[in-house]
Amino acid sequence: MAACLTVVRPGLFATIQDLGRFGFQELGMPVAGALDPVALRLANALVGNPQGTAGLEIALLGPALRVDAPAVRIAAVGPLALTLEREGDAPQPLAPHRSHTLRQGDVLRLGAVDGASVACLAVAGGFALAPVMGSLSTYVRAGIGPLGGRPLAEGDRLPLTRDSAPDGSDVELPQPPDYGAGPLRVVFGPQEDRFTDAAIDTFLSATYRVGKQADRMGLRLEGPALAHRGSADIPSDGLVTGSIQVPGNGQPILLLNDHQTAGGYAKIATVISADLPRAGRLRPGDSLSFQAVTVEEAEAIRRRREQAIAGWVRAIRPVRPTGGIDLEALYAENLISGTVDIVNGGSDIPLL
Repeated sequence: MAACLTVVRPGLFATIQDLGRFGFQELGMPVAGALDPVALRLANALVGNPQGTAGLEIALLGPALRVDAPAVRIAAVGPLALTLEREGDAPQPLAPHRSHTLRQGDVLRLGAVDGASVACLAVAGGFALAPVMGSLSTYVRAGIGPLGGRPLAEGDRLPLTRDSAPDGSDVELPQPPDYGAGPLRVVFGPQEDRFTDAAIDTFLSATYRVGKQADRMGLRLEGPALAHRGSADIPSDGLVTGSIQVPGNGQPILLLNDHQTAGGYAKIATVISADLPRAGRLRPGDSLSFQAVTVEEAEAIRRRREQAIAGWVRAIRPVRPTGGIDLEALYAENLISGTVDIVNGGSDIPLL
């Protein structure tokens, strides 16, 4: 039997996602991909994969997965509860933000996502599934992607590219990634001229709340209405992830990964790429506000974000043992600053 993870319980909404399906929006195909690409990239780094390797995106409540392979290495990044069930042992909680090596027959239960809308799970080597239009991202609305473009279902077998876990010890992030805080930063346009001056001021000063209508397509926001100059409707034009449409009721809609590729509502602004992972983590009831930046500032912020992610990857280290001595860390320290030449009468001149 080929190595795989078998879905014992599907959870509420778990899908296979990579970093997106690019190059097909002109055909009406959304990019899709992970709502929190930072989490996916770091989870992949923890198991030794290229950062764009497809993993599982877990929303609300995760699945239970049985290991049908000699061994497999996994890592979860995000506010996610994990439990290992191994025959003959009591259930054992597992920490996120590190890798774990599981063995044949183990059941990994991924619990509630608490503190964000999604978390990500990566598997060493990734899944042996056929890409659709060059991507393993799942676009559920059109049934496009692996598993017929649907969420996980009980009994699904997720084939693995590796027959067993790679050599080497498990590793960890020293601390969870820092997504930043404060307003979501936006670049105005492309139709900010379709809004009154008062609407622009309100957009930058008000606090909005994510409404109940929130999914991978977008977030309907609730707060002060934004007044248009004339009609809210425009000739349909292209949309990007992070576009903020404002329909006739004046309530903004923040578009996420599964957004339609064209639309006919005026767009007041666009969330910058560096802040899209924060937007993708928002849940119904969360509050948010906006701050305007220039295109040049947005590009600089994105460069700093990429530098931060690279720094987190470089900081990945072997898991420190619980109790006992971490010999690897001990050997890395310079514990001896010098020695005394006892043969020469106790001279205090160091030999090293």
